[in-house]
Amino acid sequence: MKIKQTARGLYPQPKAAVKARRPTGGLYRPLRWARIAVLAHDARSKMLWLKAFHLIFIVTWFAGLFYLPRLFVYAAEGPSNETMALFKVMQHRLLMITHIGGALAIAFGVASLLTAPGWLSQGWMHAKLFLVAGLVAYHLYCIRIVGQFAADGNTRSSRFYRWFNEVPALFLILIVLLAVLKPF
Repeated sequence: MKIKQTARGLYPQPKAAVKARRPTGGLYRPLRWARIAVLAHDARSKMLWLKAFHLIFIVTWFAGLFYLPRLFVYAAEGPSNETMALFKVMQHRLLMITHIGGALAIAFGVASLLTAPGWLSQGWMHAKLFLVAGLVAYHLYCIRIVGQFAADGNTRSSRFYRWFNEVPALFLILIVLLAVLKPF
């Protein structure tokens, strides 16, 4: 018996029917196994694609969250009016790209959770989601700071922003450790 793919799934098929449709040529067997492999691993493949895009947009999000506070440091050091205007434009543009990276990282993360809802019952995922919520709060605070700089209302020193710049690194370390080690 051979397995036949139909609209309703995989079903056994008599050998006579398989022989009657078998094409001639050497490509039949490899193509058949490739098709079966694709059908069998469709769910796993979907999850791998979701994880890959989730990681790509995490990198994009963190790139913005690492560099945006560095722009705050430079702007807080009291540059000339010309340079300050440039920093305001750079902050705004980087913030927009960071929004896209963050939104897509979260979207692909939620899609991954919908594909594998069993992860929500694990303690490490609860801790990771708590840290992601903290990262979103950090991102929202960055939006507020960009607004303060745009309105020339910054009251913080460059030293504050140097320490503020280290916060996303702590989030990154903890989130990656939880996701890779799954300690509980």
